[in-house]
Amino acid sequence: MFLFDNSYARLPERFHASVYPEAVSGPVLIKFNEALAKNLSLDLDPKDTNRLAAIFAGNVLPPGAEPLAMAYAGHQFGNFVPQLGDGRAILLGEVVDVEGVRRDIQLKGAGPTPFSRRGDGRAALGPVLREYIISEAFAALGIPATRALAAVLSGEPVYREQPVPGAVFTRVAASHVRVGTFQFFAAREDQEAIRLLADYGIDRHYPDLKQEPEPYLALLQRVSDRQAALIARWLSIGFIHGVMNTDNMTISGESIDFGPCAFLDEYDPMKVFSSIDRQGRYAYRNQPGIGQWNIARLAECLLPLLDADEEKAVGKANEVLKSFGETFQSHWIAAFRRKLGLGLEEAGDAELVQDLLTAMHEGRADFTLTFRRLTDLAGAEEGQKALAAEAAFTEGFMPWEKAEEWLPRWRARLAREPERHDAASLMRSVNPAIIPRNHRIEQVIRAAMEGDLKPFERLLEALAEPYADRAEFDEYREAPLDEQKVRLTFCGT
Repeated sequence: MFLFDNSYARLPERFHASVYPEAVSGPVLIKFNEALAKNLSLDLDPKDTNRLAAIFAGNVLPPGAEPLAMAYAGHQFGNFVPQLGDGRAILLGEVVDVEGVRRDIQLKGAGPTPFSRRGDGRAALGPVLREYIISEAFAALGIPATRALAAVLSGEPVYREQPVPGAVFTRVAASHVRVGTFQFFAAREDQEAIRLLADYGIDRHYPDLKQEPEPYLALLQRVSDRQAALIARWLSIGFIHGVMNTDNMTISGESIDFGPCAFLDEYDPMKVFSSIDRQGRYAYRNQPGIGQWNIARLAECLLPLLDADEEKAVGKANEVLKSFGETFQSHWIAAFRRKLGLGLEEAGDAELVQDLLTAMHEGRADFTLTFRRLTDLAGAEEGQKALAAEAAFTEGFMPWEKAEEWLPRWRARLAREPERHDAASLMRSVNPAIIPRNHRIEQVIRAAMEGDLKPFERLLEALAEPYADRAEFDEYREAPLDEQKVRLTFCGT
């Protein structure tokens, strides 16, 4: 059924705590990701929904599972907490997928663990659906992220501000090793554990680094580069993570922990949705700087491994931190060049992008619609079709003059591309028509609370091909009306 090979469980006991899921009274399967299950080589019958519900609720433990809660620490909104750990997540074990990649299978909401800190270890239906939707949307968008394998109703209420339906989410990840995992041991001055963890991370994620003369420095550099590239991709689709704490940053370079995350509607670089981010620490524009800050915390943990001479170790770490900004900027401008249909590199491209973003901010233009309408304009032939496409683009700005002033500069820049360059096709591959808009997710959650899962299923269908023009899902392209806008999102805990 599950061909487990649990490498993390073989690490010393101080890395984790053995814990079993707590059975629930009436599990009912909400969703099973059959395609992902096949990729993981899981021998499960999709028609046996009762069996699936029992497994993914934690009522039935698959043979070979070694359930555990991982220990980690973390900076939460800049404040260090020396012990966090999996408070409502239980790692069942690891499998190797059909591509030979080792993947964690983890239950979220399957009961308390030794790290629960007075919490109930449970999850509510709303956050489970949100994480399922965002995870699979990211996969379809081609952005590295944890995946959704299953969602199950527990049949029991959980108590937050009021009783709400409980649920269990099954997450698949390249691993759950975080910056905060290293911080857990650094806070205890456990250098042996830090070395073991670094070796584990290299073996699991970056085995090629074992050939490097300084493998731990190479590990820091690789994690830094992966995160810089990832955050650039976030910005290119208007995504705001919401809680970029160090315990929410993996060394694998995957997006993880979709709590109060959200997508921009109208473009605002200082936009914040998370109800707990009252100072705007994790605003859209601040995410690259926070990514670098988090890498600095990882570097602090690794200093003893970088060089026996502390001054030299700090110098090496600082070089990596310096490179983060350069790497991010390189990925950011490359992503936005593609969004404008540009294949060549010119010195003025960053200014062209920034001027469009400024016009979008001043004109309260919708982020996703603006770039998709620009895509339509690039692909429009001359005549009425082109005029209609230009009108659709400029009318998304209030006032529209800034957009009208910018367009000739973009056209002039496109004209300098090679004759055979297909700008429209390039743009269509990176500018999604459909994203998991915040108001759509809220509509899905409200319907599910009333027992209707059809909106959830339909939204997943719409998000499965985000770059395609599919008339049957046109409604999901639309920006929200003012009264539909979601202004605050909340953590799942």
